[in-house]
Amino acid sequence: MQFKTLSSTGIKISAIGLGAMPLSLSRRPPEDKAIQVIHRALDLGVNFIDTADSYCLDENDKHHNEKLITKALETYKGDFGSSVGSVQEVIVATKGGLLRPNGDWTVHGEPNHIRRTIKESFEALGGFYPIPLWQLHAVDPKYPLESTFVPIKEAVDMGLIKHVGVSNFSVEQIERAMKIVPIVSVQNQHNPWHRNPEFDGVLEFCEKKNLIFLPWSPVGGGYRYKQLLNVKPLNDLASAKNCTVYSLILAWLRQKSPCVVPIPGASRNSSIEDSVSSLNVVITQQEMKIC
Repeated sequence: MQFKTLSSTGIKISAIGLGAMPLSLSRRPPEDKAIQVIHRALDLGVNFIDTADSYCLDENDKHHNEKLITKALETYKGDFGSSVGSVQEVIVATKGGLLRPNGDWTVHGEPNHIRRTIKESFEALGGFYPIPLWQLHAVDPKYPLESTFVPIKEAVDMGLIKHVGVSNFSVEQIERAMKIVPIVSVQNQHNPWHRNPEFDGVLEFCEKKNLIFLPWSPVGGGYRYKQLLNVKPLNDLASAKNCTVYSLILAWLRQKSPCVVPIPGASRNSSIEDSVSSLNVVITQQEMKIC
């Protein structure tokens, strides 16, 4: 496994993460199969798992994904393939700030809600140690960003959160957040169809400030990924490198910047295996233009 340093924390995280969201949505696998996927990721040395309080079916199912990860870590009996220590040192990065009314996704940055959901995430993740990385899922325009961050700063001071990240933020919003609490990561959408971070200054800002950039939906989701399978130059390049188009795109993202750590979702062992195999794919600058 290859590793990156999480900003200035000194914490080593695997250069590819596990996006656990597919394990808790409407088409989620049975619990035992879902836990097998997490265990397989650990076997391969993945020590960074991305989740959220809203990765669930609806509000009645809140924190499902966090509880699933906790159960998987507690029941893991394998040989952790990482060189960074025991399974207890796995970095679980969760998020808060979205609601799931009737299965929809809505932003909710009201301070009391943020305060409550942080405590609930702390309990869902075991309730013994600080949440390794907590991220505000999105900015709620109904509330000043500074007021939303009041309970986040409180949680850091109380020892509920160790490190803070942001998601779906602009450079200006990241800078405002950094004035309140240290920020170590940014999670924005980035894939071949959505390349805004390359042009809106976010990726450059992360490099400058030594922040880890976590591209969500790195291959554009299942529907868009299937479209890639019809792009002949991509398939020819993947064939030449003896890899899948999926792992080729992950390698393309990683080569965009040394601060990039993709967090592709997985609901099958083969998916996380393919994700990790992308670390062995090297793309030249000329080949980058094909993707």
